Amino acid sequence: MTAPLALVTGGQQGIGLGIARALAAKGFRLAIASLPGPDDGAVSAAMAELDAEARYYRHDLADLGAIPALLDRIEAAQGPVDTLVLNAGVAARVRGDMLDLTPENLDWILRINLSGGLFLAQEVARRMLARSVGAYRSITFVTSVSARMASPERADYCISKAAASMAAQALALRLAPHGIGVFELRPGIIETGMTEAVKDKYTARIADGLVPENRWGQPADIGAVMVPIATGEMRFATGAVIPVDGGLSIARL
Repeated sequence: MTAPLALVTGGQQGIGLGIARALAAKGFRLAIASLPGPDDGAVSAAMAELDAEARYYRHDLADLGAIPALLDRIEAAQGPVDTLVLNAGVAARVRGDMLDLTPENLDWILRINLSGGLFLAQEVARRMLARSVGAYRSITFVTSVSARMASPERADYCISKAAASMAAQALALRLAPHGIGVFELRPGIIETGMTEAVKDKYTARIADGLVPENRWGQPADIGAVMVPIATGEMRFATGAVIPVDGGLSIARL
């Protein structure tokens, strides 16, 4: 039997690479899609590390019209997608007073963090439904604890993640009768390139007890949780929202 194919957006670095590594270790074939060109340093390093069958596809999440062509390319080269991991996203363009938030910056982040993932998931779901069942199929939205925990200085980011969370819930209901699982992972403070600029700030806050596990999260922590989702061990938990944050989002007195 052909090993199942996982499409991971943003799988060349950070959380996405942690997920890609974990899935590859479980025998998944990999399709990685992201914005940088194939000669980008992170892309080259990731593809050299991952299984020889892994392939990279350049794709701009903001270009909604390019989604069918992306999936056509993947299917022609590797076959249909069994597992979709919507990991790629962007941080707020500007951190600051939300009273200064501009429509342009909100529209930009929603286009990538919400629409780009939602409409890719929509097209993947359509194609999953159009073919007979083979391997277990799933779609996972990687959002953030910021889907529930507000940060006024980056309200646009929080709004985009909260909206993606609802997209996951709605899609879970739509696909449950067809045995296709939909999940949401909410990473907490994870040590990646995206958090490098605030590393000193959060290291101090973690030391002061912000994260009950008293450490930074690692991309491998997210990958470890992704594996049972992709293999179908959690299929009856479709629609689950899973915090992967060391206890950060637990309400405390």
